[in-house]
Amino acid sequence: MSRAKCLILGGGPAGYTAAIYASRAGLAPVLYEGMEPGGQLTTTTVVENFPGFPGGIDALTLMDGMRKQAASFGADIRRGVATAVDLSERPFKVIIDGKETVEAETLIIATGATAKYLGLPSEAKFRGLGVSACATCDGFFYRGKDVAVVGGGDTACEEALYLAGLCRKVYMIVRRDVFRASKAMQEKVFAAPNIEILWKCQTREILGDDSGVTGARLVRGEDEVFDIAVDGFFLAIGHHPNSELFAPWIETDDKGYIVTSDKTQETAVPGVFAAGDVQDPLYRQAITAAASGCRAARDAERFLVENS
Repeated sequence: MSRAKCLILGGGPAGYTAAIYASRAGLAPVLYEGMEPGGQLTTTTVVENFPGFPGGIDALTLMDGMRKQAASFGADIRRGVATAVDLSERPFKVIIDGKETVEAETLIIATGATAKYLGLPSEAKFRGLGVSACATCDGFFYRGKDVAVVGGGDTACEEALYLAGLCRKVYMIVRRDVFRASKAMQEKVFAAPNIEILWKCQTREILGDDSGVTGARLVRGEDEVFDIAVDGFFLAIGHHPNSELFAPWIETDDKGYIVTSDKTQETAVPGVFAAGDVQDPLYRQAITAAASGCRAARDAERFLVENS
């Protein structure tokens, strides 16, 4: 059994930033990177909207830089996945990989969220080569091109409208014959001249070659199969916050996102904080995740001062 003054779970922008600030505050943080070191950002290629990089930066390079910066200030960064927790009292107990127990005086949950995918083999094949779950992250690469968006809710409509401002044409692939989105959002989509809605359609296969996505094979109804030519294929069917492990102990909303204070990153359990996409259903950007990681570390520092 080991002990940490500040334990951080998650190795994305939120977790690494929390480790940077916690290290500089003298909290000697221990960070476990989880199943996806670097977080969701590593599923994209070039990041063009992170401040300070006018020419963009490779996603893996950005995350490696964050990791190295945290380590340079003394953060103890380890590979491992939290498999069980007990948040009933301090010190909190976290079991890593089903065997090692870590006791923590404060805990920062930065386990992120996982984009929902269709589960097609071709989808996995072209992930990062035309298949994306973030139009804000990757839409710029498809300026003047044709793309497709899968989904019929508010998120899908928002993504389609964002892409419509960049792309020549946007196909919306909607499984039903109606949107699930709000009336106001639907009206905006209907008013966009370069958005074409493909009702009652599902994706059978994503088409492509060595250079990436070239199209998608769809099926309408029971047996009408047809292809569309697109350069980008965007998933907008939701995200799943990685919060199940903590849900018995802390408050989550109806979609599983951890609920934090309006003004801090505090959860309902004193000494436990949440940062990044695991508590952010709205923005889901690297820069906002990093900012919340900073806040969580500062909140943990303040908590320890007040409860030492």
